[in-house]
Amino acid sequence: MNTDFFIQLLLQVKEFEQEVPIKANASVEDFRLWMNEKAYQNTNPTALFKKKKKTVFDIENEIAKQVILLGRFSKQMIRRGLKDFPQLANEEFTYLYRIIDEESLTKMQLIERNAHEKQTGIEIIKRLVKNLLLEEFPDKKDKRITRLRVTQKGKSFFNESVEDVTQIARILSAKLDEEEKKNLLSLLKKLNEFHFNVYHNHKDSSIDQINELI
Repeated sequence: MNTDFFIQLLLQVKEFEQEVPIKANASVEDFRLWMNEKAYQNTNPTALFKKKKKTVFDIENEIAKQVILLGRFSKQMIRRGLKDFPQLANEEFTYLYRIIDEESLTKMQLIERNAHEKQTGIEIIKRLVKNLLLEEFPDKKDKRITRLRVTQKGKSFFNESVEDVTQIARILSAKLDEEEKKNLLSLLKKLNEFHFNVYHNHKDSSIDQINELI
């Protein structure tokens, strides 16, 4: 191992000491974690875009990353929380939730309330019907339209799983205090109002056209 390596290592240690408030018991593990974070900052997508002189919106990119991560964590937690109700563990619970207080809905009404693409929603509805949680019947005024309603089994499954879902919701809110929860809820509603507008009124718009709405 040549001398240059040790010189570079010492320079990194010096930078570590200058950037990080050193505790008396700072360990090699602390240094390793700092090195890993430094390497990530130099190679993450934002840094790479900047090197290529591309426009980067740091805070918007970070928001997008956090929203995507939270979505993944939410799905994982819901699957774990509804392990006793495998028929509801994907998107099925939210579909029941959206229709439980309705006399009936058309397939597209239910799909749009969940902001899904048509094909994705149809597959979820098929599973709910197959598991006898929803039932289909023709619309009284227009026989070409198929309506949906919750079966007795669907109502029972929903009521039995509500307690588990409530616990999941509490976990997803983590350690936020009441004021933080209210602030987060307000911001999420504001975001969803925008995206529901895009979903319902700009389905065929390009990304550039949607960007002009901001």
